Amino acid sequence: MKPQQLPANQPPARFYEGGEQIAQFRGVTEFEPHTPEDWVGSTTSVRNQAPTGMSTLADGRYLADAITEDPLTWLGPEHHARYGDDAMLLVKLLDAGQRLPVHAHPDGEFAASHLAALHGKAEAWFILTPGTVYLSLTRDLSPSELHAYVETQDISQLLGAMHEIQVAPGDCVFVPHGVLHAIGKGVFLAEVQEPEDLSILLEWEGFELDGPKDGHLGVGFDVALTAVEATARSSEDVEALIRRGVTSGNALCDEAAPYFRLDRVSGEESFAAGFGILIALDGPVTLTTSGEGRLDLPGGSTTLIPYAAGDIQVSGQALLARPPLP
Repeated sequence: MKPQQLPANQPPARFYEGGEQIAQFRGVTEFEPHTPEDWVGSTTSVRNQAPTGMSTLADGRYLADAITEDPLTWLGPEHHARYGDDAMLLVKLLDAGQRLPVHAHPDGEFAASHLAALHGKAEAWFILTPGTVYLSLTRDLSPSELHAYVETQDISQLLGAMHEIQVAPGDCVFVPHGVLHAIGKGVFLAEVQEPEDLSILLEWEGFELDGPKDGHLGVGFDVALTAVEATARSSEDVEALIRRGVTSGNALCDEAAPYFRLDRVSGEESFAAGFGILIALDGPVTLTTSGEGRLDLPGGSTTLIPYAAGDIQVSGQALLARPPLP
């Protein structure tokens, strides 16, 4: 079972602008408008649009089906014993051609009880181009205030109540469940997250969205907003979610460990066999696996690594995303 280089997998007609920086990263000249996300090695579909978003292998099968058919080969015995045939990972390239709307993602308990979903949606952003992001609140909001922001779409006031953070290439930002956030225009990043597409939208004006219909995940805003963290975090607390200028090793804060792993490779690093997704930042990158040998990868490529390929060695400038430890 060899590692497999994956083509771009960009769901069409997303609700916000972007796609040019993904094309530049992958070394292509053309891109479709409103394709700001590249779902890499994805077993997850866009919510209510299956199979859009799911990755297809070279043999034509969906990755999700291939893993279900042979989970030990793809995921390994320890992962399978703990998580079954659930890959426990979604990776994206994201190009914010415009500032994203203010939103939050529910935790696993809310997702299970209200949405019949297997996971919540924690996520982390590895920043590739500089810009501004918004994360968490600078002051507590009452339930009535939170509802009022949604009803009036007074987003300038809502953004004013959030931490505005400057990020640079190499910074990695963890976004816990429930925390309000938005990515600023021009930011290009690699994202690791739990494998769900669940967003509670507090903003939709100016976007191709029907917020009153789709912003609450079908449960109504009275229920959906209970999954949003309305208490403030200090500047120090927010900064603790960010690792600045990561050049090698673990890119994530400790709080992210139950959900996924992300390592920055700069030079040469070795990893135990396991399911993973390799993003080559600057080429060439060399991927060597104990069972399958050497693969030379260009910058901007994304490669799916199955457990059965064996122990992993990466040389060059890259990111390796993996599920949480069993």
